[in-house]
Amino acid sequence: MKRRAVAQRIDELRREIRRHDRLYYVEDRPEISDEAYDELFKELQRLEQEQPDLCSPDSPTQRVAGQPVAAFPTVVHAAPMLSLDSDKDEAALRRFHERLVKALGREPRYTLEPKLDGLSVEVVYEEGLLTRASTRGDGLRGEGITANVRTIGAVPLGLEGERRPVPGILAVRGEVILRLADFEALNERLLAEGKPPFANPRNAAAGTLRQLDPRITAERPLDVYFYDVLAADHLPLSTQQEVFAALADWGMKPSPLARPATTVEEIVAFHGELLAQRDTLDFEIDGVVVKLDDLAARDEVGATARHPRWAFAFKFPPRKEVTRVERITASVGRTGVVTPVALMRPVEIGGVTVARATLHNREEVERKDVREGDLVRVQRAGDVIPQVVERVEEPGRERPDPFRMPAACPSCGTALVERGPFTVCPNGFDCPAQVAGRIQHLASRDALDIAGLGEERARLLVERGLVRSLPDLFDLQEGDLVPLPGFAARSAANLLQGIRRGADAELARFLYGLGIPEVGVKVARDLAAHFGSLAALRQADEAALMQVPGVGPRMAEQIVAFFAEPRNAAVLDRLLEGRVR
Repeated sequence: MKRRAVAQRIDELRREIRRHDRLYYVEDRPEISDEAYDELFKELQRLEQEQPDLCSPDSPTQRVAGQPVAAFPTVVHAAPMLSLDSDKDEAALRRFHERLVKALGREPRYTLEPKLDGLSVEVVYEEGLLTRASTRGDGLRGEGITANVRTIGAVPLGLEGERRPVPGILAVRGEVILRLADFEALNERLLAEGKPPFANPRNAAAGTLRQLDPRITAERPLDVYFYDVLAADHLPLSTQQEVFAALADWGMKPSPLARPATTVEEIVAFHGELLAQRDTLDFEIDGVVVKLDDLAARDEVGATARHPRWAFAFKFPPRKEVTRVERITASVGRTGVVTPVALMRPVEIGGVTVARATLHNREEVERKDVREGDLVRVQRAGDVIPQVVERVEEPGRERPDPFRMPAACPSCGTALVERGPFTVCPNGFDCPAQVAGRIQHLASRDALDIAGLGEERARLLVERGLVRSLPDLFDLQEGDLVPLPGFAARSAANLLQGIRRGADAELARFLYGLGIPEVGVKVARDLAAHFGSLAALRQADEAALMQVPGVGPRMAEQIVAFFAEPRNAAVLDRLLEGRVR
């Protein structure tokens, strides 16, 4: 009798705590104080400890973070997580609308949502229980971050089935965000601890969600909005509005501020409303997502390899501010292109402090006539990359001579050459800046995904002479790294472990990581699927390459030239001599 009473009380407590979780995290209307909630939670914990066999995976007590992991596993998504075609021009929106009218033969009905500036995740439920969660990754596969996602209060551990039946398998897509007040509080805490702050809320959310120690994730108040069903068993939904209703019924928070629309004028009006509200919201948005409301119509129009044809991101104009250029310098990228960069008085643009901005190339500098000391208008292109838009006139101010690109590479001293509007260092395999850039690219998430090997460490390895060419990266030993600034035995071991993991490379990731001109993630994947091996690809001529969908004459020419270049061939041969598999 006592056990039956305990089981009944545990069930009551779970229902009550889940109800309060929903009220607090999803509906934003809590009914009880934090102290009262804690009392319920502690009672449930005590009863489950007394009767451990009555503990279930979806119990609120199981949201507590687990132990650190060595690395995130790779997870194949239930369905592709495609990116959105986007533009900030109304003309592009009208072309999107016209394409849909032509494809469907009728005027479409849309659902409009704010484009949340966070981190996209897939969350999978089996028989109503959360079984896995992953980052978007390359759209087909992501990093398994289940333990971290379980710590987010707005993510139900078990779906509610009272209002609507729960599918046996349900994969949903959501956007993890950090609200602005929480972002500011987190940065204040990091600064107080002597740690570097995050640049913006999106970076903070991404960095928090990708912590190997879920206890760190649990300490930070991440939030999430859900907006799509990626896959499900027998789900009788026909519109996006019904998707939102179903998500809410299951205990998830649907995308905020959504509304229906039928005309381009309604979309433009909503875009204007959100743009006006942008700086008053407590989370970051960077546009409006326009989706076909009819789910069957989405299947009818389909998708490209990159984007669904039934959705469009109508972006906001970039945020702009005025500041002064203190110096113009030349920066060498991994492809050898030397880019003029304006070093400016720091200015805040959309919550991010900007002190550097690209001037693109020598012709752009001349066209805009930007000189040291000038007042300039700066924007974050796509709300990410800072760039100088124009010079602000200052009548009567004496200006210095125009900026001129250097004659020699600022990294290796090699004479620079001009290729169209670009200035290029031809010393690709011995130029330290280019080698550092190549290392960083090879280690990037879409390539070998070597955790802990970013721009700063790549540059350090090159500056200290430890890596003069890509193959040297795979010869590093712990003794090479420990003496370096920022390294200790553990961090050195972690980096070497990441390099060893990366050395077991999928062909598509390896091809992308090589930095072959014109070859992005999608083309690398297509080349790998078509040729099946690196040896076959290296021997392919332009005609064979043009058999691959999306590869045209110029791209084929660039790929053949890359593999034919003797220094490239020597680097590849060294990589394949037991370093990369």
